[in-house]
Amino acid sequence: WAVLVAGALMGAGDVIAQQLVEQRGLRQHHCPRTLKMMAIGFCFVGPVVGNWYRILDRLIPGSTKVVAVKKMVLDQGGFAPCFLGCFLAITGAMNGLSVQDNWSKIQQDYMDALMTNYCIWPPVQIANFYFVPLQHRLAVVQCVAIVWNCYLSWKANRM
Repeated sequence: WAVLVAGALMGAGDVIAQQLVEQRGLRQHHCPRTLKMMAIGFCFVGPVVGNWYRILDRLIPGSTKVVAVKKMVLDQGGFAPCFLGCFLAITGAMNGLSVQDNWSKIQQDYMDALMTNYCIWPPVQIANFYFVPLQHRLAVVQCVAIVWNCYLSWKANRM
């Protein structure tokens, strides 16, 4: 279920990016791009993030405020930088970039995307780890991620 939601929300984020941010209009909408983003959601985002929450819960059990902060620090200090780099690399590869062009694009976009990540996700994750049961965390993240997915789609698909 979480994988399906992640794919659908990645697709929705791309549609929002193309229509509201890039203002392409329906005739200029790039459907293959939306399908690629959905595929990344189904095959990468959903499985990886869902498993990460299970691992994180085993590494740092509990749901106190201190535990929530520890989980957020590990999530944002370790997982988020790696995940974001992989996401950008996968998106570039799916867009047909050569290894050199993909590496250049990652170098161009990574730090800006990571800093934007740090503006959004730490407070969301503290609340998520403190208030939300494990089985619902990915859904909460994906609800907030509709805006994040829009940003990532725009950022990753700017050529």
